[in-house]
Amino acid sequence: MTHRIEENQKKPDYDLQASVASLPGLPGVYRFHDATDSLLYVGKAKDLKKRVSSYFQKTGLSPRISHMVAQIARLEVTTVRSEAEALLLESNLIKTQSPRYNILFRDDKSYPYLRLSRHRYPRISYYRGAVDKQADYFGPFPNAWAVKESIQILQRVFRLRNCTDNVLSNRSRPCLLHQIQRCSAPCVGLISDDDYGRDVKRALSFLGGEHQGVLSDLEADMRLAAEAMNYESAAVYRDQIGALSRVLQQHSMEADTALDCDIAAVASDGIRVVVNLAMVRGGRHLGDRPYFSSLASLLPRQAPDAAIPDLEAGDHSSLDEVMDEALVSFISQHYSDEQASPVTTLIVNRASATAVIEDWFADRQGGLKVLHAPQGKRRDWLQMAEDNARLALTRRAQEQGGAQGRTRLLAETLGLEASEKELFNLRLECFDISHTSGEATQASCVVYHSHAMQPKEYRRFNINDITPGDDYAAMEQVLRRRYGDIQPDLPMPDFVLVDGGKGQLSKAIEVFEELGLDTRVLIGVVKGEGRKVGLERLLRPSGEAIQLGRDHGALMLVAQVRDEAHRFAITGMRARRAKTRVGSVLDEIEGIGPKRRQRLLARFGGLQGLKKASVADLASVEGISHILAEEIARRLR
Repeated sequence: MTHRIEENQKKPDYDLQASVASLPGLPGVYRFHDATDSLLYVGKAKDLKKRVSSYFQKTGLSPRISHMVAQIARLEVTTVRSEAEALLLESNLIKTQSPRYNILFRDDKSYPYLRLSRHRYPRISYYRGAVDKQADYFGPFPNAWAVKESIQILQRVFRLRNCTDNVLSNRSRPCLLHQIQRCSAPCVGLISDDDYGRDVKRALSFLGGEHQGVLSDLEADMRLAAEAMNYESAAVYRDQIGALSRVLQQHSMEADTALDCDIAAVASDGIRVVVNLAMVRGGRHLGDRPYFSSLASLLPRQAPDAAIPDLEAGDHSSLDEVMDEALVSFISQHYSDEQASPVTTLIVNRASATAVIEDWFADRQGGLKVLHAPQGKRRDWLQMAEDNARLALTRRAQEQGGAQGRTRLLAETLGLEASEKELFNLRLECFDISHTSGEATQASCVVYHSHAMQPKEYRRFNINDITPGDDYAAMEQVLRRRYGDIQPDLPMPDFVLVDGGKGQLSKAIEVFEELGLDTRVLIGVVKGEGRKVGLERLLRPSGEAIQLGRDHGALMLVAQVRDEAHRFAITGMRARRAKTRVGSVLDEIEGIGPKRRQRLLARFGGLQGLKKASVADLASVEGISHILAEEIARRLR
């Protein structure tokens, strides 16, 4: 039987304490929600009852955890069969729902790959993004340098092309790379399809770590060519053997694919935690990359010998437990993406976390070996990864110390007294206007908080319906659009920097007064005499002018934020101007419709590419006759 609840009938109040008391002592995942039903936190537990109860029974929680507990209004749990299953479910929920209080190890960058296209003459190139089935991908590599070095090796040894398909199809003579013996010039037929295909197969074997096999094949081909008195081909093979031998000597290690592995070393300085990930592919150490918790800087400072609070939840009794938790969290987040899976072996520096990590991989992939006490070369790599993790902590402390100092100096200069936490949350927004003689006017808004620029929060505003070149009207429009309706994801800043003189600041004050906002947050940045750096002045709405010294930390911070706003505005304006110009020119040419215009832009990439294209290049585009190509070239000159 279905019972209908009348609209005016009250639903029973949710009893959080009763929900906690009724939890089972089983492994599982718990989720905390606030009064608005927003997800605060996702956690895993061997024993749900003990773990969740600890939030509401213990005292001395860290400030962040205490703040979270105060917001909990509802609890959800999911029981599973093992801790490994709980870790898998937890990582999936963190990835898909981004809870506010979870650790997130991020650097806001995807891993780069080496891409080998599936073309008649495959091209090697640097690639970053989602992989597909249209090409072969090798990696991931820890950084761009490792990819580019591998591309250079393939060019030296196998002479594979790295030019675009458009360049390949339109060349009439070999390029400079062929002249310096870095490309076999398939574009003009200086190598047969079979020979180029053989070089591609050997490159694939090399990337797979089969170095000795590639050397043996090259030596055999050289002998056959010499016996047939084809000395030119023999010389080519000789050069390839020499280049490959030099590459292997430079890396001073055996080509052993059994050494392929990922190394994850966790370290802490008592304030923050870092996981340093190193990669070995094809027997070559490709470098490493440190990952810091995005919430580590919010942890309270303690004495060096004190145990730091749990980075995710509850209280841990020792730094060791915190490091184990951080390593497991990183592994579950990083390897939740199949593209980031290690080859066969993962080496970690925490023996106590090995069992949980092995169980998690067993549920996902199976057969992956997790080591904590490797031998030989792998032991050296693990030591190097630990050393680099500690170095990364030192560098981060130095960087944040300098940034924190500049933030504090600016706050003090502007008369703001703030605690360490308030300084960390201090938010600056800076606006700039850019145009070319009134054309393609665009405003930028850049954001500084957490002692760093925040590119993901930058905004651009296309300015329309104003007199061309009227910067005051442009500033008025962008401020009204930004602050006319404050959104939750764009909070009100502590200070708003306006790049300009008294006129720009006066217009900003006028807008804020009409919107009912506090004008005291406005700061005008006036260029110094002769636009010399270091002579800028800060203007307050009260009329006070603040002159700082050239090397003053607050002025350095203001200059950094202002220059970033200027850069962001200019790049956006130039892109908009180029798009507007090429669109308007093409639209004025009879015979160019939307489809032909799209094909032209796709082929040549924009106005500059179209201007450089010859009539023959333009005529090679589908739907463009020779007469129409001549007209396009004439109009763009």
